[in-house]
Amino acid sequence: MGIIDSPGGRSSRKKGRRRSKRIGFHLDMTPMVDVAFLLLTFFMLTTTFSKSNTMEINMPPEKVEVKVVESNVMTLRIADNVMVYCSLGNEAPRKISLYDPADSQQSALSGELRQLLRQQTEANAKLVIVVKISEKAKYKHLVDIIDELNLMKIDRFSLDDYTDQDAVEIQRAI
Repeated sequence: MGIIDSPGGRSSRKKGRRRSKRIGFHLDMTPMVDVAFLLLTFFMLTTTFSKSNTMEINMPPEKVEVKVVESNVMTLRIADNVMVYCSLGNEAPRKISLYDPADSQQSALSGELRQLLRQQTEANAKLVIVVKISEKAKYKHLVDIIDELNLMKIDRFSLDDYTDQDAVEIQRAI
């Protein structure tokens, strides 16, 4: 609260000038400081601290070649559109929509792709999924697929370069 102090009503004269009465003013800052610290602690304690969104990636040594049976390799190829071309081993790729057609924001993968991944990983415990994405495709597609693989607890997947041979394979799609 503010307090006004007024001296005894004296006025002094100097060289014919009359000085006006000075009123002293004292402002107590304690309540304002209390409210400021109360708000500071309230916001510090109620705010959720965001965790960093990171993913651990295990990179194999450069010169080690890992041999995998061809029937245990499922390849997901993404060209410049929102279609995924899935093939198991040497089979012709199957064309599957990456996102549900009804989902205009493309926030979740299609149910058909999820079901295919779930079926293949349950049927074959040694299955390795190879994801190949074209330079023309959006980075979001790759992130969405990796997120979905992590949600499904599929940890045997690999990223590989998209080559001209992959473009030819897409032309063979069913």
